Amino acid sequence: MQRAIDETNRRRDRQIEHNKKHNITPASIVKSVADIMEGAYPSPKKARYKFAEPSEDYDTMSPEQLMKRAEKLEKQMLKHARDLEFEAAARLRDDIQHIRGLALGTGLAPEKGLEYGMPPLAGTGK
Repeated sequence: MQRAIDETNRRRDRQIEHNKKHNITPASIVKSVADIMEGAYPSPKKARYKFAEPSEDYDTMSPEQLMKRAEKLEKQMLKHARDLEFEAAARLRDDIQHIRGLALGTGLAPEKGLEYGMPPLAGTGK
C-alpha cells in the first residue's frame, strides 16, 4: 500500500513540475449534472431501428435468397455492434440464425405471434 501511495505522490510532483515549467494552471472541468435516468428514456432524435422482417416472409423464399438476406443482415448486425448498439445486434444475430436454419433446412418456424423470432417471456405464455 505504501508503495502505491509513494508512486502517486511521485507522479503528482512530476505533474506539478511540468505545469510550472509550461505555465499551466490546472482547472476543474465544468459540466452540468445529467439525469442518470436520461439514457433509459427514448430520445426523439434517435431513429428507431428496423429489424428483419417477420419470419412469414422467409417461408416463401428460396435457400439462395435466404442466404443473401442473412448476409445483408449480418452487415447490419456488425454495424450495430461497431456503434455499441448491442441489443439491436443481438436481435439481428438471432434473426440471422433463424434464416440460416431455414435455408439449410434445419430451422424451426417460430410460434405464431412472436415478433422477430424472439422467445416468449418466461412465465407469461406470450
